[in-house]
Amino acid sequence: MFTGIIQATGKIIGINALKQSGENGLCLVVYPGSMDMSDVSIGDSISVSGVCLTVTELPDSLFTVDVSPETLSCTCGLNKIDQPVNLEKAMRLSDRLAGHLVSGHVDATGDVCRFEASDEDGGNYLMTIRSPKRLLRYITCKGSITVNGVSLTVNQVMSDEFSVNLIPHTLSNTTLNTLKPGLQVNLEVDMLARYVESLLAHSGNRENENQYR
Repeated sequence: MFTGIIQATGKIIGINALKQSGENGLCLVVYPGSMDMSDVSIGDSISVSGVCLTVTELPDSLFTVDVSPETLSCTCGLNKIDQPVNLEKAMRLSDRLAGHLVSGHVDATGDVCRFEASDEDGGNYLMTIRSPKRLLRYITCKGSITVNGVSLTVNQVMSDEFSVNLIPHTLSNTTLNTLKPGLQVNLEVDMLARYVESLLAHSGNRENENQYR
C-alpha cells in the first residue's frame, strides 16, 4: 500500500529478459536517485511510476524488480532504458496519509492530450488526460486519482477526459514535468470508489436473501 506522495525520482538503467512460468517478462535494474535504501530489503514493495513491484536484488545502491507479461500489457513506461520513474516505498501503518490510499495496481493507461501553463507566470500547469470510459465512473471532481504513481486531485471531468492541476512542487519532485501531449500515463482510480460500487451492487442481493430467511 502506498500514498501517492513520491519520495524520489529514479531511472531504469537496465532491462533484461526474464523467463518465468513459460512466459517472457522483464527484470528491471533501477537507480533509486535520492531515495534512502537503507531500510529496503529483498521482498519489499516499491511503487515504480505507480506500479507495485517486488525488490528481487539490491546490487551496489541499485535495486532490481521483475515485471510479468500481464503487468507489461496494462502499464506504460517500464520497458525503456533511461526512462525516468517516480519512486515510493510501501507505507507503514504509522505513516501520515498525505495523499490517498494507493494499491499500486494500475487500472489502465491514459493519454495526455493537454499540458500547458495555467497561469501567467507559468508556475502551475494544467494537464488533461483521456481515460478509458470504463474508468470514468470512478473519477469525480475534487476526488483523487493516481497518475504515474502521483496522488492528484481531479479538477474537472468531461465526457472521456479529466483534468488535474500541477503545482510547481509536484513538477519539481516527480517525472510529470517530462510529460507532453501524446504520451501515455499509468492510471489508478480511488479504491474507495471501487468498494462503494461493489457494496451498492451487492446490497440488493442481500436484501432479497433476507426476505427468504
